[in-house]
Amino acid sequence: MRPALPTVLVIDDELRSVEALQRILEEEFDVRTAVTVREAEAVLENEVVEVVLCDQRMPEMTGVEFLKTVRDRWPDTVRMVISGYTDATDIISGINEAGIYQYVTKPWQPDALILTLQNAARLYRLQRENDLLAVELKMSANRAERVVAGRRLELKTQYSADDGIVRTPDSPMSLVCDRLRRIAPYDVSVLVSGESGTGKELVARALHYNSLRWNKPFVVENCAAMPDQLLESELFGHKRGAFTGAVEDHVGLFERANGGTVFLDEIGDITPAFQAKLLRVLQEGEIRPVGRGQSRKVDVRVIAATNRDLEHEVREGRFRDDLYYRLATVTIHVPPLRERPMDVPVIARMLLEKAQKQLGKTVKGLTDEALACIEAYHWPGNVRELQNEIQHLLVMGEDNGLLGADLLSRRILRAAPEEEAADVEMLVGLDGPLKDRIEQLEARILRETLIRHKWNKSRAAKELGLSRVGLRAKLERYGLEKIEAIDPQVRKPSPPRKNAVL
Repeated sequence: MRPALPTVLVIDDELRSVEALQRILEEEFDVRTAVTVREAEAVLENEVVEVVLCDQRMPEMTGVEFLKTVRDRWPDTVRMVISGYTDATDIISGINEAGIYQYVTKPWQPDALILTLQNAARLYRLQRENDLLAVELKMSANRAERVVAGRRLELKTQYSADDGIVRTPDSPMSLVCDRLRRIAPYDVSVLVSGESGTGKELVARALHYNSLRWNKPFVVENCAAMPDQLLESELFGHKRGAFTGAVEDHVGLFERANGGTVFLDEIGDITPAFQAKLLRVLQEGEIRPVGRGQSRKVDVRVIAATNRDLEHEVREGRFRDDLYYRLATVTIHVPPLRERPMDVPVIARMLLEKAQKQLGKTVKGLTDEALACIEAYHWPGNVRELQNEIQHLLVMGEDNGLLGADLLSRRILRAAPEEEAADVEMLVGLDGPLKDRIEQLEARILRETLIRHKWNKSRAAKELGLSRVGLRAKLERYGLEKIEAIDPQVRKPSPPRKNAVL
């Protein structure tokens, strides 16, 4: 179906001019005509007219005078004047008094006139859409406030009933979570320490949503490897023109989070110069945007995190002791994943569920063999590394199938680096028979090769340069057996205490 044509009203006291314009425009527009002001007003009162094209010289009144009336009574209609006279006074008067969109001079070119009218009709539609959106925004303001309040309450409820950290009942993280719940209600600075990828930001969010500031903003800034000027601008804001590239005023995170919580990740990486500026903000409770002379009061709770030993940094003179004591009113240490191997399977399953939603791919789960390999690895990159490996498994696996150990990265199928180091030490150490040490290494090589080949003994034997009989003898000798892959819906371990996302 062809869309409705824009309605154009042509006004001219000369009938032949009106007819000429109508012939030119009728293919692109729904044309209405009038030879008197009275006829034109009647059309405007009874129809929605998008554009008025009015002759300047008419016996009753000038085109500009008539369009002033149109502007008062039908302000949305786009107004245009067409005239054979180019009096500068008329043009200025039309623009200032009647809000003329375009002043078209005679003789006019058909193509140029059609293009001008099409642009005018487009302007009319955009103005109407803008008005409708403005009304919608006014109507939806309260709705948006209710949505935001509802989401904050949902987060508050979640973190009140569940601190958001996935773990098993006997996990070392349980002690961390108990400490977290005791600290959260008190408005004090907290320093969260731990290796990269252990979930320090999750701890900070749990502290915020269990505090009295839960219904105020929670903002995050990673301080690692940021120049002082950029970090100062991000945290405290800047005035336009304060430095090269500052093309407009910028509100800093401390001001945006006023009343809420600021989480400063990798705080140990900031320079001594910026340490002094941050200390002043914490002491005085006020910020000074870059390029402004006046300070602004802010009320925020600061939670900082680091993967460094800040006490050692203080002793070495690389971190200010007064800033450290400001930040570390209370400290929380998050243990690495290798110190809580019992949590690895439940975290892996949770990350798999999350990855399936993100990537739009469905699988049945992980095989027991895959879980055993995952649990045996020591995860130097902690949860972040585990998350990447789970996504790798999901991408490489078959839709609606089980993810087996053969899909795992080779570094995980092999012994963990710490275990490898222990094996090397065992092999070259002074104690123990050489034969026993070599046999343990041989067993590990056999197992990794078989897993990669999905326990196909013929392929594994070919890769290792063994006969099938020789390989079978070694498997019997070392007691190597395949962990059968079963549906995780059949075998379910004890559920984790928590089920939110790390």
